[in-house]
Amino acid sequence: MTTPGRLDSGYRAESWQRLRDGVDVLVIGGGVTGAGIALDAALRGLTVGLVEQRDFAAGTSSRSSKLVHGGLRYLEQFNFSLVREALRERALLLDRLAPHLVTPLPFLYPIAHRIWERPYVGAGLTLYDTLGGLQPSVPRHSHLSKSAALRAFPSLRADTIAGAIRYHDAQVDDARHTLELARTAAAHGAALVSAARVVGIARDGALVVGARVADAMDGTEHDVPARVVVNATGVWAGLTEQLAGVESPIRMRPSKGVHIVVPRDRIDASVALITRTATSVLFVLPWGRSWIIGTTDTTWHHGLSHPSATHADLAYLLDMANAALTSNLTESDVIGLYAGLRPLVDTEGLSESEISREHTVRRPLPGLVTIAGGKYTTYRVMAEDAVDACSEDLFPGRPDLLPGSTTRTVPLIGAAEPEDVLRDVAEHPAAVHVDAEHLDRLAHRYGRLLPELLDVVAADPALAREVPGGAGTLAVEIVHAASHEGALHIDDVLTRRTRLYLEAGDRGLVAARHVARLMGDVLGWDDATRTREVSRYQQRVAAELEAQSAPDDDAAAAIRERVSDPRMRP
Repeated sequence: MTTPGRLDSGYRAESWQRLRDGVDVLVIGGGVTGAGIALDAALRGLTVGLVEQRDFAAGTSSRSSKLVHGGLRYLEQFNFSLVREALRERALLLDRLAPHLVTPLPFLYPIAHRIWERPYVGAGLTLYDTLGGLQPSVPRHSHLSKSAALRAFPSLRADTIAGAIRYHDAQVDDARHTLELARTAAAHGAALVSAARVVGIARDGALVVGARVADAMDGTEHDVPARVVVNATGVWAGLTEQLAGVESPIRMRPSKGVHIVVPRDRIDASVALITRTATSVLFVLPWGRSWIIGTTDTTWHHGLSHPSATHADLAYLLDMANAALTSNLTESDVIGLYAGLRPLVDTEGLSESEISREHTVRRPLPGLVTIAGGKYTTYRVMAEDAVDACSEDLFPGRPDLLPGSTTRTVPLIGAAEPEDVLRDVAEHPAAVHVDAEHLDRLAHRYGRLLPELLDVVAADPALAREVPGGAGTLAVEIVHAASHEGALHIDDVLTRRTRLYLEAGDRGLVAARHVARLMGDVLGWDDATRTREVSRYQQRVAAELEAQSAPDDDAAAAIRERVSDPRMRP
């Protein structure tokens, strides 16, 4: 069975032809916002193309805190509209759009001051619950005594708390969600191409009429005519406007957020944790076999492709975690680490933590729309607003002719309750080859797309085995990433299609050779290509580990930028 939205080589070649023929809307950027725009526009009956210079979700959209949330701290900024909007989107994702990928997550908010802090935080969470609607998708908050808090989170430092409040938000596998959003856009007719870098914006006088796009896979360049170009490039938004010749391009202030990953057995808890730090908040989040601890919030002044964590970032997160926990975490406990850049629109006079997470839509030139800022949770609203802003170029003088957005009613192609998926695949011939624990995990990652993987296992049961060094990843997931999900290089699989890079402990180095063999069988790689892929990945990991020991951003960036993604070379 072939599922609509399969991102294979045939689809890529067909998409290039459709791009060359011209589209109504050309989206630049394959993160969550760009993929959301492609879906929104396609559902309105427009012809849509999307080009991404690296891989889907390669930037910020795979390096978030992996939360779908309203943002408690935005209440203190009195930004009630943003919180209400985000909580509405949280409910849509949980209940309709992606219930397999977005799941409720209980949090503990420790209380240090019994007299004033409990009523203060409790009032905020009451408002949070209220803004979530009359029939919220998650339980309302509740107050816990000190002993109850320690039962829920035994690793909390008892001498620092007087009690806690328990509330719920939601968690998402951000990279997989963005990828499935892209596949859903493809299923509804959008032409999406990764490893496709915009090298020029075409203009007819003041009017933007398309783009010149280079295919990193074969070095060719193509003209893509478009009635409107949407700049959804995140931290690159200002640079993209410069490429179009905008005289006063939007000013972005990339903010670096770093997270570390530690093994699950190093922290004893049944819930997530959120607590304040001097400059931001600290999250301790369950993540498969591990915990994610974050985050930082500092201005980044270097290259945008490879934000680097430093030894100072690592030490800061360990210090903040150890101030709250009894785990006595050390650098040797850190099995994974990642850094991402928040695409903040520069607001003079405000610190990174003070800049609004609301998004900005603008039309700096006829035929060019830019969307910037925002937060992962509100990607759908951002996409809707961006497509709405295209109406002036698509229907000059009659913007009312643009149909309204329908994305709130259209689930992702894998959307299903995992329990329903497991029931539906119980009789699949290949189900006997996959144990119950793996089937459950796959149901939460692939939803109703799980039969795609089981069909592959039915043809080759050996693919139901775990990849050596793969942190529980099955060989079929690697094959499926190359055959159905548009993975072109092994780092696409190790860092985004699976959790190997974060959870394997060695950043996926042992698994890399096995992944190259499995991908190569699908993509037709010869031995030299497989060797080159592994070597390139090893160099990348070595550079990231060396950068992780650097004292500051300057040194870390210089180290990391020695190894570039081949898709980013001129």
